[in-house]
Amino acid sequence: MTDEPQQPLHDRRMLEALVCPVTQAVLTYDAERQELISRAASLAFPIRDGIPIMLVSEARQI
Repeated sequence: MTDEPQQPLHDRRMLEALVCPVTQAVLTYDAERQELISRAASLAFPIRDGIPIMLVSEARQI
């Protein structure tokens, strides 16, 4: 067993289909912070109430 919360399969597939809106690069899911990370753009996009917020204006610089 892991400490990481299990995400429904359909949610994981949806997250895998998303790309960075700036670079179109693959995103990395950070379950602990509930963010999608774009290493190419150095941005972290928040996930709020299970919904990825893919707006640059809402992203955190990393």
